[in-house]
Amino acid sequence: MAELDINWVRAQFPAFSEPNLQGQAFFENAGGSYTCKPVIDRLTRYYTQRKVQPYAPYDASRLAGEEMDEARMRLAAMMGVETDELSFGPSTTQNTYVLAQAFRQYLSPGDAIVVTNQDHEANTGPWRRLADEGVELREWQIDPDTGHLDPADLDRLLSDGQVKLVCFPHCSNVVGEINDVKAICAKARSVGAFTCVDGVSYAPHGLVNVDALGADIYLFSAYKTYGPHQGIMVIRRALGEALPNQGHYFNAGSLYKRFTPAGPDHAQVAASAGIADYFEALAAHHGITGQSAALAKGAHDLMRAHEVALLQPLLDYAAQKNSVRLLGPVQAENRAPTVALAAAQPGEALAQGLAAKGIMAGGGDFYAVRALQAQGVNPDHGVLRVSFTHYTSADEVERLIEALDQIL
Repeated sequence: MAELDINWVRAQFPAFSEPNLQGQAFFENAGGSYTCKPVIDRLTRYYTQRKVQPYAPYDASRLAGEEMDEARMRLAAMMGVETDELSFGPSTTQNTYVLAQAFRQYLSPGDAIVVTNQDHEANTGPWRRLADEGVELREWQIDPDTGHLDPADLDRLLSDGQVKLVCFPHCSNVVGEINDVKAICAKARSVGAFTCVDGVSYAPHGLVNVDALGADIYLFSAYKTYGPHQGIMVIRRALGEALPNQGHYFNAGSLYKRFTPAGPDHAQVAASAGIADYFEALAAHHGITGQSAALAKGAHDLMRAHEVALLQPLLDYAAQKNSVRLLGPVQAENRAPTVALAAAQPGEALAQGLAAKGIMAGGGDFYAVRALQAQGVNPDHGVLRVSFTHYTSADEVERLIEALDQIL
């Protein structure tokens, strides 16, 4: 496999050329990535040439609708699903809340849902509220030392056949471990349960083939995958048609509208096609050919290989540093490049120390309160989180390690 051309990659992101960002190394990508140029160009074009109600017969409106449809079609193809199995919403949190309302109507008293305490609150809080409706909540708990979700524990939770839905993250936004989504989905399916996978913290490191993973629902955020602030949701047809419609009654026959009570931002939906533009250009630049799903996989593999190579030195440094506790795995192959460090200093104070050295990072609980508490970390004290993606350079990681050594 070709090595990632980091100079070409960074040239696709205008932020790296901005004067006010020069000398700054961006390590809060888990909170939102830089936006790639194709997305910016499409958003500008929409706001300047297409900012009308879409799907009317006049040209500006027709083109507006075609660009919205293009985004859905191309991203769905990259993820191995049908076009109408992918929908947009204002955020992943709101998409999950709407799904929970659908399941509230769908489930019967005594049915059970599995949630984890490894999740961001967005993919656990809405489901936990269903306990008030008579749904049994079963928590798949992480190991307090490692943050790991043990598959054997899930087996016990599924053993009586009462579980109808298993909700879990592809990877946690503080633990970072990449869960075996395909195996977990297979376990759930074997007992007749659906799966809802929070892919928000994984998708910035490559779009996945949802069909190959076997997930019934896969959620992620476009603003973390180099695009605008939209939530993107894949829901497979069998489940989407079985759940009660949450959209306007006259849209019940349209799968991608069934879980969108209000229309998403038209311009941002259209601009999301720029994400597909970027991944295709990345693949083409590195000699990868094929259909949409193959291009997405090729881009994914390039991105991950680059990230793993840069991540291991950072993990090695953190693991041997007595003054900090590294949350999650110590091997880069097993995790995303999202690294949470617990120390005597509050997370926000450490982030302030890094900011003074030209390192942009964050401190706090990152809406992973349950995961931090389960690992014995006070959420009010918080952790320092440093996170990167494939556009991060080796030099920047070296700068980060040097800065950490000075403030810890």
